[in-house]
Amino acid sequence: MIVSCTEKKSDKNFVLNGNIKGLKSGTIYIQRVKDTILVPIDTIKIDGDSHFTSEFDLQSPEMLYLFLDRGVTNSLDNNIAFFAEQGEMNLETTLDFFTADVKITGSKNQELYDEYKKVVTRYVNQDLDLLEKKFKAYKEGRLDEVNKMEEQQQGIMKRKYLYTTNFALNNANYEVAPYVTLAEIYDINMKYLDTIQKAMSPKVAKSLYGKKLNELVAERKKEEK
Repeated sequence: MIVSCTEKKSDKNFVLNGNIKGLKSGTIYIQRVKDTILVPIDTIKIDGDSHFTSEFDLQSPEMLYLFLDRGVTNSLDNNIAFFAEQGEMNLETTLDFFTADVKITGSKNQELYDEYKKVVTRYVNQDLDLLEKKFKAYKEGRLDEVNKMEEQQQGIMKRKYLYTTNFALNNANYEVAPYVTLAEIYDINMKYLDTIQKAMSPKVAKSLYGKKLNELVAERKKEEK
């Protein structure tokens, strides 16, 4: 008799393999946004082994959130966003630097989103730096400088919007395009919003965020009539 042993494969279309180095005990929640609040999809108890696996069916590529309940300390550094898509993904990080050390692979949308965040973070940091200087100038009565810094902030915002628009157009074949549009520039001039919508591939247009973008464009057009 010959016995063939094969690895058990998941019957779900999405698998997340993770490792939080240093974590001995706690609870991990995989969450999604529903009606503006985070709701759990899966709950994983950690007891000794920092490795974990989460499996479920994913209808469309979607931004999900891994929340860690450490059980002892209340930390703000406990939520990791990741762009899930059908297939197998890997997420590795450490307990001490939970969000800073995270490495996520297996998703093209995540890869593109990481690139996007690198650039946008620079704009955010520039704006925060100006905000701090503007507050100090205002307290000291240097109102001319305050006005100049407000103009600089407007320039930073315009560059961020322009970059996001170009990013969405250049990556219209991926679901990250309508996602960043909805998350970052939903109030942009209708001309640009309409251009991004029309640039989406048929597959992306039928996705979760593609449908939401179509709804937003329809609402904006209705309001502007």
